Amino acid sequence: MKQKNNFIIPLVLVTSLFFLWGLAYGLLDVLNKHFQETLNITRQRSTLLQAAYFGAYFLVALPAGIFMNRVGYKKGIITGLLLYATGALLFYPSASLASFPFFLFSLFVLACGLTFLETAANPYITVLGKPETSEFRLNLSQSFNGVGSFIGPIIGGALFFGNQEGTGTDNLGSVKLVYIAIAAMVLLVALLFLRTPMPEVREEEPLDQRHSGQGIHLSRQPHFTGAVIAQFFYVAAQVGIAALFINYCTEQDVGIDNEKASYLLSASLFIFTMGRFAGTAIMKTVAPHRLLAIYAMVNIALCVIVVFHKGMLSVYALMAIFFFESIMFPTIFAMGVKQLGTQTKRASSFIIMAIVGGAIMPYVMGWVADRYSTATSYFIPLCCFMVVVWYGWKGYRVRSTET
Repeated sequence: MKQKNNFIIPLVLVTSLFFLWGLAYGLLDVLNKHFQETLNITRQRSTLLQAAYFGAYFLVALPAGIFMNRVGYKKGIITGLLLYATGALLFYPSASLASFPFFLFSLFVLACGLTFLETAANPYITVLGKPETSEFRLNLSQSFNGVGSFIGPIIGGALFFGNQEGTGTDNLGSVKLVYIAIAAMVLLVALLFLRTPMPEVREEEPLDQRHSGQGIHLSRQPHFTGAVIAQFFYVAAQVGIAALFINYCTEQDVGIDNEKASYLLSASLFIFTMGRFAGTAIMKTVAPHRLLAIYAMVNIALCVIVVFHKGMLSVYALMAIFFFESIMFPTIFAMGVKQLGTQTKRASSFIIMAIVGGAIMPYVMGWVADRYSTATSYFIPLCCFMVVVWYGWKGYRVRSTET
């Protein structure tokens, strides 16, 4: 009972990290459209922001996992927070120079910090309690990620699009202000972690493997390898859907401008957050894998509407997708690291690396959008959700190690 009580403060602090990286992500898609106009770049080139952001996950996740295997979760989290703050501070000279490549570098550094945070926080949450409730705890914590994502577009819409008179450096002052404030907040959280005792949870091998004298080989765990594949395509869909959201809404000829589209994105991310809380509650009665498959099938149907219809109906369908994708990342993650014992941190690194899907698919969607239409580009996430259906239907199953 004492150990359970010792988990409460760490759970609260680690959950705050989900909010912080949600805020960074919520601003990303607004920056995408903002830079198209202030820096005069194409839709395809603007998606290099997503490439820099999610590419960092692919490059840094494995080193982050190795680092935390040696020094533990707490030092990994503090390292992530310091990198996050450094990247945010670099936005100031990037905006002063009005340099898109410098913005990409700043965002890459920031995302390196987020990679450390996600590689630490996601598995940390799953082991701070009973294994059978790991999906519930991770979905609950991830709900606060949704809160940060919801707030980001509100800030971006009001400050980035609120004044459309300036161009170049004249219209990038708000970017400096926002990211300096974020850096200060992140450094404050880092100080709290430094001053707060954090239990270092040591994962154990499952009983059947300890008794047989066998260790876990990740490549032989189909529920883990399936999670890596499913996470790649899910994140590809999620990031692509949000990256071109503002473009899609403003092209529907229903009187939606950039600022209003930003608020609609914020509303969509609020729906996403409510979906996290609702999904967490539903999981008490519906098996997580079944709910995952059902939600993915609904999103396939919604993507059909987005691709083939125009007007407010298609905008509402696009917004509804956010609700049904809400549980996917944490559910896939929690099912992927289940019963992996001492390999949990390493497995976490590989699943986080799969986030690179968010770096690749938006660029492909941008290419399609520039050559055909933004609506046509949404056929790509439609296909991605098919992979998620497969994982929730069959790929999630843990293979028994008993003979």
